[in-house]
Amino acid sequence: MSHASLPWHIAWERALYADDGFFRTSRPADHFRTNAHVGAFAGAVAELARRTGAETVVDLGAGGGELVTALWAELSGVRLMGVELASRPAGLPDDIEWQDALPDRIDGLLIANEWLDNVPCDVVELDDHDVPRELLVVPGTGEETLGDPHESSWLRTWWPMSEPGQRAEVGSARDVVWADAVSRVHGTAVAIDYGHVLGDRPPFGSLRSYVDGRELDVLPDGTRDVTAHVAVDAVAHAVGGTLLRQGEALTRLGVDGSRPPLDLAHRDPAAYVRALGRAGEAGELLATGGLGDFWWIVTDTLGHGTLAP
Repeated sequence: MSHASLPWHIAWERALYADDGFFRTSRPADHFRTNAHVGAFAGAVAELARRTGAETVVDLGAGGGELVTALWAELSGVRLMGVELASRPAGLPDDIEWQDALPDRIDGLLIANEWLDNVPCDVVELDDHDVPRELLVVPGTGEETLGDPHESSWLRTWWPMSEPGQRAEVGSARDVVWADAVSRVHGTAVAIDYGHVLGDRPPFGSLRSYVDGRELDVLPDGTRDVTAHVAVDAVAHAVGGTLLRQGEALTRLGVDGSRPPLDLAHRDPAAYVRALGRAGEAGELLATGGLGDFWWIVTDTLGHGTLAP
């Protein structure tokens, strides 16, 4: 691992996506629990696919194929594709497609769950003279220094800083890559992620590292995840998308965390246990302070109005 200082976005890119990077050598399910690992989420995505008449469902950043595998049991006659840099997971059903890049055209539904937060960004800090400067990092140690001034219209519009020492993750690269993804979709595109909006940006940025379900010191050395929350309003503006919290989006898709009636336990104990399990999964997906705090950026390129209240 290099001991030279690099711009954060370069160190971040290498840490995650180089040949020995974290996402080339690790299965996300071994380190994180997210929507794709909760069965009720696949049911909601399947409902969205049915409402839009999707011929294809593509999972961008498909990890270990958990979502497309669950959808395989939910959707008949729908083309399923996982897009992921890592190799095809063992045991994935043969008729699920797997590739390392998006197709040129998607007739249906594109889902990107916690993908944008791993798109590397420039990281900047406001110096003592109120000049935003690019932040450099030594990948092997995490030591940071201030680099050249960084001026961008994105920063002025979407993440203005006012006090020396404040930081920002410059999200213009995320706007561009998601706009490119959406441009391929004839149907509905949904990006789902932790995020923030103008007026509620984290004053010192949101860079984090995780491994084995634990938060560690941020270090772009390939041994751990490097992530930062998404400026979701900027992304939505770039693609003409609508912002929803996950709790609201999933409720509109029929996800219900209500416990089943107790009399069902007497009439049909097995059905009661199944319903209780579904309610527990729904509660996890809808929980404030947890997965329910995800933002959904929904872009409907064909005017379905799918998630209208």
